[in-house]
Amino acid sequence: MSRSRTVGPVRLILASQSPARLETLRRAGVEPEVIVSGVDEGTVPARPAADLALELARRKATAAADRTPRRDAVEVLIGCDSVLELDGQTHGKPADADEAVRRWLTMSGRTGVLHTGHHVIRRDPDGVREVGRTGSTTVHFAEVSRAEIEAYVATGEPLAVAGAFTIDGLGGAFVTGIEGDHHNVVGLSLPLLRDLLGTLGVAWPDLWAVGSPEDGTVPR
Repeated sequence: MSRSRTVGPVRLILASQSPARLETLRRAGVEPEVIVSGVDEGTVPARPAADLALELARRKATAAADRTPRRDAVEVLIGCDSVLELDGQTHGKPADADEAVRRWLTMSGRTGVLHTGHHVIRRDPDGVREVGRTGSTTVHFAEVSRAEIEAYVATGEPLAVAGAFTIDGLGGAFVTGIEGDHHNVVGLSLPLLRDLLGTLGVAWPDLWAVGSPEDGTVPR
């Protein structure tokens, strides 16, 4: 895989309104523009969980590209979407609090797989290239009481995220372990994204929005 340095600046666009994905990139020294795709996730036909996550990611990246005027520069658009697979069933964001409670009653003490699709589009004066892949991380859930579940759902956090849980927020206490990349559970796998960018000729260090340790722009 070529990892030659890209010539000139790279305009990076994240096609997601997820604060967790944006914060993941920022903590890695990357500061993207954010363009919300507006994709209706409920319109995608049913398919295996990993394929569904990837298709949703592709649609998000493509929708953001369609809404973004092209410039005479290297532009990279990133679309991501996550779904939880449990007992062969696919779960996105719960529709309401009652569904979130039912979901957690099923998840308690169990193991699921969090799939996050990543689709990357590169546009430059020479044309358009794109690539995508799904990252999958096994998640082990703690045994959680009904009272804990209801208290967690009452915070509103489970209603805003795929699978009705977080690993980097209030839900972290209810996850006993994972197998795989924890960033993938947050919503964006940094190692996977680096690989995808590399296949498109974009070197990860070229995306670092950093200066020097003295001015505070280098992440510690």
